[in-house]
Amino acid sequence: MTGLVDCGGGMRGIYTSGIYDYLLDHDITIEYGIGVSAGAANMISYLAGQRGRTLTFFADYTFRREYMGLGNWFKSGNYLNLEYIYSTLTNRGGEYPLDYDSFLRSTCAYHVVATEAATGKPHYFTRKDLSQDSYDVLKASCAIPLACRPYPVQGKLYFDGGVSDPIPYRKAFADGCDKVVVLITRQESYVKEKQKNMRLLAWALRKYPQVVRLLRHRHEAYNQAIAGVKELAAQGKILLVAPCDECGVNTLTKDRDAFLKLYQKGYGDGGRVAAFLQENKKP
Repeated sequence: MTGLVDCGGGMRGIYTSGIYDYLLDHDITIEYGIGVSAGAANMISYLAGQRGRTLTFFADYTFRREYMGLGNWFKSGNYLNLEYIYSTLTNRGGEYPLDYDSFLRSTCAYHVVATEAATGKPHYFTRKDLSQDSYDVLKASCAIPLACRPYPVQGKLYFDGGVSDPIPYRKAFADGCDKVVVLITRQESYVKEKQKNMRLLAWALRKYPQVVRLLRHRHEAYNQAIAGVKELAAQGKILLVAPCDECGVNTLTKDRDAFLKLYQKGYGDGGRVAAFLQENKKP
């Protein structure tokens, strides 16, 4: 079984939305998928067969005050309005609803990574944790510390999945994959530096000391994970796909021209992903 790991990256996620649109244009399906934050949201639109949906979210809806901005922060403590993104826009009757019926018809084993606020441990939600107009697991996976309050799911609070498992390739192999495509939205040569403003983060997140601990060492976790991915890529077990240029897009960027450039880079790299998936597809 060949798996697909999408590591998200906030607004840089428009890169993988281009990859998914290429896969949809060429009728390429996957058997196993695991997504982190924006990666999980992009993946579910792909599994629902909705070409261009995530492009619209990034390139159009991002610029609305309801989507993200300081106004949301002052009202609710959330710079990103996850309710607007994954309920108002996404539910039935919303401006661009998820085609949940089509998602259900997909046979892909779908997983969403979130970080338990109390313990700092990764939690891997499955499609069983989703239902029509109930996409709380996506909100939990996208709850960036400080930019968002932790999000409640089934009685527990969660933050962004990238805090605890930034590149969940080990989970994919543990679940039975023998080959894995890993999508990252940083350049392959990127080396993560120490988290800035740790004093502010430690104070703001003082109720969640385990999350603070993870943020303090987040650079080490990412750099170790990417080193492990590259080692397996050299063995032919992983295809690592990354943009050659991030086009100036960062986690919370608002720049439509930059978004479109990064989307096109993703679409162009979709051919590599499709070839790897087809090559390793078992009869």
